[in-house]
Amino acid sequence: MGAAMRRAIHRRNLNIEVLARSEAEIENYIDEIDVIMVGPHLSVWYEDLQERYGNTCMVVLMRGDYYSSLDGEAALDHLLAETGWK
Repeated sequence: MGAAMRRAIHRRNLNIEVLARSEAEIENYIDEIDVIMVGPHLSVWYEDLQERYGNTCMVVLMRGDYYSSLDGEAALDHLLAETGWK
């Protein structure tokens, strides 16, 4: 999904960096993170991540429709809608 989103970002010439990190790594990078996008298969962690990091950054639960098809355009649209970024 990260690679698909990076391709969509490049096509749109946006200044957004997408990095894949494990849940265990988030704490090490939290000062550099604006948004945590949680894959739908990890939805059981969503509330915990929201509780732990919601005051520091936005936490967004990705939708299964674009995640299952690796649709980076739709994932980027969702990210932009949630954040209000242009």
